Amino acid sequence: MNPEDGVRLRHMLDASLEIQQYVQSATRGDLDRDPKLVHSLVHLLEIIGEAASQVSGELREKAANVPWSIIIGMRNRLIHAYFDINLSVVWSTSTKDIPSLITELQKLID
Repeated sequence: MNPEDGVRLRHMLDASLEIQQYVQSATRGDLDRDPKLVHSLVHLLEIIGEAASQVSGELREKAANVPWSIIIGMRNRLIHAYFDINLSVVWSTSTKDIPSLITELQKLID
């Protein structure tokens, strides 16, 4: 793996682990009531997507278990349609998709 890919994967993993910490003690209702939680999760998802977009095509092909295009697409949606963010999607991604992403990223980094 080239060094730049390693850095990007680490950024993705760090942001994913931070998301996991935030949602561990939160509920879906908290997301509706806490703008700081919203901003934190959205920003971390944007970081994951931006880092994913910088990973080489070669590594993306090797790591087919990572849904690269979905991750990057979500980042684009969050950045460009910031006024119309679906909090249910943010919550679902943060609670259901991030744990499996963490597993895949740890495999790639180790």
